[in-house]
Amino acid sequence: MPSNTTHICVVGSLNIDFAVSTSRCPGPGETLTAKSLSVTAGGKGANQAVACGRASLTSSDSKVTVSMIGAVGSDDVYYSTLIRPTLEGAGVDIKYIQEQTDSHTGSATIIVEDSAHGENRILVVPGANHAGMDDVQKILATIESYPQSPAMVVLQGEIPRHTTLGLMKHFNQPGNPTHVLFNPAPVFADGVPVEALSNTSVLVMNETEAVQMQACIAPDSAIGAQKTGELKPEDLARRFHDLANVKIVLITLGAKGVFFSTCTGRQGLVDGIRVPNVVDTTAAGDTFVGYFSVAFAEFIATSAPLEDFDDAIEYAVRRANCAAALCVQRPGAMQSIPTALEVDSLTGSR
Repeated sequence: MPSNTTHICVVGSLNIDFAVSTSRCPGPGETLTAKSLSVTAGGKGANQAVACGRASLTSSDSKVTVSMIGAVGSDDVYYSTLIRPTLEGAGVDIKYIQEQTDSHTGSATIIVEDSAHGENRILVVPGANHAGMDDVQKILATIESYPQSPAMVVLQGEIPRHTTLGLMKHFNQPGNPTHVLFNPAPVFADGVPVEALSNTSVLVMNETEAVQMQACIAPDSAIGAQKTGELKPEDLARRFHDLANVKIVLITLGAKGVFFSTCTGRQGLVDGIRVPNVVDTTAAGDTFVGYFSVAFAEFIATSAPLEDFDDAIEYAVRRANCAAALCVQRPGAMQSIPTALEVDSLTGSR
C-alpha cells in the first residue's frame, strides 16, 4: 500500500444470499408460488467492504485503500465465482480472507415482499463467519501484519460477539491511532457493554438498533422502554456521547432521513430521498456505512483534529444517503451497491 494512502480494514461476515421475491410472505402452513430466486454475494462485512471499495474507486483524488478480514468455506464454488470476484472488482484486498476446511460459507435466505415496498426478512446461517472468526488474537496479529496500519476498522454484528467486543476494546484504547466504526447490526442478544463501546469514533444504527443499544448502556433509563415511533434521536445520541464517549452518532431513519450528532455539539437531520421505486432494501444500510467510512477515512488522512470533521459531516452523511437511495432501487446485496461515479451523477459532486 502506498505511503500516501489511508487504509480501511473491514472485519466481518461473508455470505451467499438466496433471495426470494414474492408478492407476500406465506402464513403458517401456507405454500405460495414465489416470483423468482437469485443467488448472489452478500454478508454485512463483505457488503460494507464493497461499498468502501466502490466509494473510494470513484474519486480520482481518493487516497483510501480497503482490505477485508473474514472466513469462508474452503473450495466453495460460490466464493470463487461470486464473492471473490465482486470484492476484487471493487478494489478490496482479499488476501486475509481465510478458507476454512471445517465449516461452510455463511448463508442468508432473504424474502423480499413486493406488497411491503421491497422490505425484507432475513434468515442467516453463520457457518465460517462464526467458526473461522472466533480468535481475537489471531485477527489482531493479522491486522498488525499489514504493511500499513489501518486508519479505520469497520465492525458489525454478524461475527462472534466476543470477537467484535475484543477488537473494539483493543482499538478503542486511549492512544490507539486506529478509529473504530461500529454498526451493531444485528445487535447482539447479550448487548454491548459500555467498556467495549467507550471511545468508539463512529456508531451507525437504525432506529430499532439505537433503542436496543441505548438499553445496553443505560438499562434503567426510561428511554429504553420507549417505542421506536417515539424515538427522539437527539436524546439518544446525547446518551451515547455522555455515557460512552462515542464521538459521532448516526441514526438512519428510513424514509425520514439520517440524524447525525458529534460529541462537540454538531447535530442535524439529512432528509430522506424520494425514489421512484423501492425494489430491495437489503444492502442499503451497508452502502451507507461504506460511503460514510470512506469520507471519514479521507478526513483522517488530512491529520486534522477530529472536531474539524463537524464542517464535513453533513456532506458526508448526505452523500452516503444518496448512495443508499440508489441501492434500494436495485435487487440483491453487493450487486446493488452503486459506484461513486453513479453517486456523483446524482449529487452533482466532485
